[in-house]
Amino acid sequence: MSCPFSEEQLTQLKAFVDLCTAQPVILQHPKLSFFKEYLTNLGVNIPTATFEPKTFSASGDSNATNANTEDNAAISSEEESEEESDVELNMEGVISDTSEANQEMGDDSKEVTDEERDQSDEKRSEAMRAFSEQQFDEAIALYTEAIKLNPQSALLFAKRGQVFLKQNKLHACIKDCTRALELNCDSAAAYKFRGRSYRLLGKFEEALHDLCESLKIDYDDQTNEWLSEVKPNAEKLRQHKLTVQRKKEEKEHNEKLRRARKAQEARANAAKSQAESQQSFPNAPPGMGGMGGMGGMGGMGGFEAADFMKLLSDPEIVAAFKDPEIANAFYDVSANPANFVKYQNNPKVAAALELLKGKFGVGGAAAAPGGFSGFEGAKPGAGTKTSSDDDVGLD
Repeated sequence: MSCPFSEEQLTQLKAFVDLCTAQPVILQHPKLSFFKEYLTNLGVNIPTATFEPKTFSASGDSNATNANTEDNAAISSEEESEEESDVELNMEGVISDTSEANQEMGDDSKEVTDEERDQSDEKRSEAMRAFSEQQFDEAIALYTEAIKLNPQSALLFAKRGQVFLKQNKLHACIKDCTRALELNCDSAAAYKFRGRSYRLLGKFEEALHDLCESLKIDYDDQTNEWLSEVKPNAEKLRQHKLTVQRKKEEKEHNEKLRRARKAQEARANAAKSQAESQQSFPNAPPGMGGMGGMGGMGGMGGFEAADFMKLLSDPEIVAAFKDPEIANAFYDVSANPANFVKYQNNPKVAAALELLKGKFGVGGAAAAPGGFSGFEGAKPGAGTKTSSDDDVGLD
């Protein structure tokens, strides 16, 4: 089969695979959801993240990190989470932030006038001066006034997020930067400050993603330095998840082998039972040897599997069935009781049928083996034809 892709397409595909290998969390990108779903169906463990790279929700407070509902649904099992806690990470610089992200976000449906946009720019300039003087509370207040005037500005949210980062209000920073990325998915500053917040919270894979995105859009030395801090821990987590996935696949493979062996043993046992039945009835017509070849006794009326096993265990019956003529007559009448007429003048067959009748009793479906409904077995003198012989057994 020829390859359906051109060399250029293959090169692009290889580059994409290399990128996924270096940054597995990129598979959380909403535009790659189709590929993520395909990998998930194959049993691949996709690294999870608490963000969506391009489609963002304006939530980032400590109680609202569950904004990415789809990603949360893909979080590893509790057992894997416990295993992940055993990974030795360098937690130097990680801090705890218990503050709430309850800052004003403005009215996102507001139609901004030119006058309001100018007023917002003035407030932003004042906020930048306050920030440079390290008057962070005043800077936040001024940025908030600017946002209320122009809530469509991604820059204002990213800049206020930077101030929150300076105050170590990390959840507030994440919330502002996420909103900025909703308004402008190519905001390098929003990726940068949110990535730093994730790093300080110990969310190394999320930090790796955001810092890499920031560097792609606009390189700067500080972002690259922050990325260098994140890489070792992010790589350890990636390797750990690959190990967990490998163990999971090995377990599933071993389980498949176990089921296959069990099925093979069941088939072997069935074949053995079939062979033993065939040995007991060597003269059975082709396809009727043993219980398995008799369609589950489906063509034998009331003659159940238990009756057949009783038949197999009776030496007289087994001896009788070693005679091909008797065996063939039995199978013929079992398939169609009306065929008994063909054998009523054969003393040997009639005697065998009488024997079967005596073994299985008289009356009901089991009055004769095979559910010979309508005839009562051979009668004394069956070998002598009478004027009414044509009606025997055909009530």
